[in-house]
Amino acid sequence: MKKFTLSVLLALITTLTFAQDLSYYLPKGYTYNPAIPTPKQVLGYEVGEWHVTHDQLVMYMKAVAEASDRVIFEETGRSYEKRPQTLLTITSPANLAKLDQIKAERAKLREPGASVDIQNMPAVMFMGYSVHGNEPSGANASLLAAYHFAAANEIASELENIVLLLDPAINPDGLNRFASWVNSHKAYHLNGDPAGREYNEAWPRGRTNHYWFDLNRDWLPVQHPESRNRVRVFQSWLPNIHLDFHEMGTNSTFFFQPGVPSRVHPLTPKKNFELTEKIGTYHAKALDQIGSLYYNQENYDDFYYGKGSTYPDVQGSIGILFEQASSRGHLQESANGLLSFPFTIRNQFTANLSSYQAAKEMRIELNQWMKDFYTEIKNETTADVNKAYIFGTESDDARSFHLADLILQHDIEVFSLNEDVTINGQEFKKENSYIVPADQPQYRLIKAMFETRTTFEDSLFYDISAWTYPMAFGLDYMALNSKILNLANVSPVDKESFTLPEGQVIGQPGAYQYAMEWTDYYAPKAAYQLMKSGFLVRVSNTEFSTAEGKTFGRGTLLIGKGESGLDDLAFYGRLQEIAKMSTVDIHALTTGYTSGANLGSTFMTPLDAPKIALLVDGGVDSYEAGEIWHLLDQRMNMPITLLPLDAVSGANLSRYNVIIMADGNYGRLGGSGANAIKSWVNAGNTLIAKGGAVRWLIQNEIGNFAQRMVDNSEKGLQKNYADYDNATGAKGTFGAIFKANLDITHPIGYGYQEKEIHTFRNDNFFLEPSSNPYANPLVYTQNPLASGYLHPSNLPGLQQSAVIRVSAVGRGRVIGFADNMNFRAFWFGTNKLFMNAIYFGQVIDSGTAR
Repeated sequence: MKKFTLSVLLALITTLTFAQDLSYYLPKGYTYNPAIPTPKQVLGYEVGEWHVTHDQLVMYMKAVAEASDRVIFEETGRSYEKRPQTLLTITSPANLAKLDQIKAERAKLREPGASVDIQNMPAVMFMGYSVHGNEPSGANASLLAAYHFAAANEIASELENIVLLLDPAINPDGLNRFASWVNSHKAYHLNGDPAGREYNEAWPRGRTNHYWFDLNRDWLPVQHPESRNRVRVFQSWLPNIHLDFHEMGTNSTFFFQPGVPSRVHPLTPKKNFELTEKIGTYHAKALDQIGSLYYNQENYDDFYYGKGSTYPDVQGSIGILFEQASSRGHLQESANGLLSFPFTIRNQFTANLSSYQAAKEMRIELNQWMKDFYTEIKNETTADVNKAYIFGTESDDARSFHLADLILQHDIEVFSLNEDVTINGQEFKKENSYIVPADQPQYRLIKAMFETRTTFEDSLFYDISAWTYPMAFGLDYMALNSKILNLANVSPVDKESFTLPEGQVIGQPGAYQYAMEWTDYYAPKAAYQLMKSGFLVRVSNTEFSTAEGKTFGRGTLLIGKGESGLDDLAFYGRLQEIAKMSTVDIHALTTGYTSGANLGSTFMTPLDAPKIALLVDGGVDSYEAGEIWHLLDQRMNMPITLLPLDAVSGANLSRYNVIIMADGNYGRLGGSGANAIKSWVNAGNTLIAKGGAVRWLIQNEIGNFAQRMVDNSEKGLQKNYADYDNATGAKGTFGAIFKANLDITHPIGYGYQEKEIHTFRNDNFFLEPSSNPYANPLVYTQNPLASGYLHPSNLPGLQQSAVIRVSAVGRGRVIGFADNMNFRAFWFGTNKLFMNAIYFGQVIDSGTAR
């Protein structure tokens, strides 16, 4: 009888809506200004009853700002989908009247020796919610934060000493995608069954932005508008505390930083950890009061500076990560009982309040810490023998420009060369080389960008272990001593006017042919526009020289009018347009009688315009697929079809001459999909596959590939059970940089001038080289680790294995990649290898790929 009664009770509980009014969330002992609208008064429902959509969130923030003299609403930018990024500045009316003055005073904290009134300086706390769109308790808690801080009567005087910056949705597009999913699958009588559709959102899910990027990894690379806009806010305010609200697995509890003590970047001062730990006592006290389970100093690390909780740590601020067990929908069963959406919101809001309490009570200490942080930096720069870093490349303006532009976003001074210089035998051209002095407030962030590190206190990483930017951009670089720096003839780069130089056509209309070198980063962008215009485009598979002494390398494109129907002047004008918008130079050639090879040689091969399908959905890695989509759509202005796996077997694949398979699980294609792709490649097309996609090719006998296996199993009779997680976790490759040798005469290597390049990998998929030495255009060196962590057991998997391997299938080509050439959009140095596969797979000699 008791068992029956309990089951009936549980059934009744699971049909409740679990709606909660404001009294469930708000702290005791406060009264609220009735002139400030509650979330329900604006949205029509209680917080947590539905998932707030982005438009509703913005609507409420505007309503609060209009009603309160404590709040200013501003739009800081727009997402890819043109949703507004918003910011509430919440403080006393007196402070709102002098925000520029407060910012100016805070900027002095970065100036050693500057007179700063620490005692009377307000603290600044940034509150950033739901950078992962399907971690919604943060964004929904922002409704409560906006209401409480705008309406609570008792905090009016406290706001004289604190400025709150509230970003309600760091990822507008992802949040809206997720809210639409869960709301459209919500029942009015909740069930909680984890197998339900509500809790299992469709690919690519709402975690990421429009192009499926994890914006919480983009604080340092700043490759997306959402990131650039929020970094601009950070640099203008220099917040003392930076809150970062996340969610984790449903069966967890609540985590707040600090994380694992041994997993802190060495450039982060010990004092940062101590202050984070002190602030943590406020969270513990607040969560104790509401009876919530929690933990810290486990699992999460503070190593990679590209996350919202670590980016502040290297700049005198305190980044704090909150991880709440996720209900994913509105109510879900968990190991700790039924987990309701309102409960998750309350925990986040409670941590928000405890952070406010810490900022209020630690105001002077936190401001003093930021001042001390930058004072100590001045001492460090004086002691450091490396006084600056120089970087550049011989013949490509774009990659150097984009790294300089990245660095400028972080309030770091960059200088351009006024003359060519040669240092230790390495020439740096004034047109595309830059110097970053170390003696500036962002010294530690600069070090983090340029350093190489291969030894670590801990061997477990929550994210990547290396991001050395000159390696990522494929640039020459070196550290400079004071003597060289002082002799350098340089000019400061103005961030606001810094743009890529425009390309041009060199020569006159009516030329015999026109040539475009493939060394420029944006050459593939120009190539597509040339083909789209109806011009005949051929690739030179050998070097050739003009009578004037100009040598053009392999991969140079030769351009004729083709079937465009344009006269000489119109043709020339269109070339000018393409050169200008693609930042490449196009050269007029007066004769086909060139040395090395004539322009009518069989070495000059006509190219077909790429018609690309990218396979998506199912088990495809959405991150890698998004990186490819972003590269082609945003950078190269090339259209592609996002082709779902389920559509492959029935699709008209003859529409495409290039199909791309990112990393992932392709079992969903089935036998019919495999047969369709095999027939399509046989017909003379190019298939590009990476990682798990190559495994699928091996299983389905498409192309000639083999995976190299390594033995990294634990040896011995007995080991401590408690050491299992650390021992096995250390064997993963979570993100490091490696050295590889490139065949620059191979079509995959066109446009590169140096044989040793750096690649990035973040998995343990190793590719055996082909027995045909011409089919391995890129292989790892014998000692491949350049920067980051590699477990010794994985070294044999890398040594002289293939990074890229080519296989002929009928009249077509399959190009297999072991590494990600497009990682997080900032690996400019290897993007061209991927673009070469797209453009030049069609010209690879079949005999070199058998």
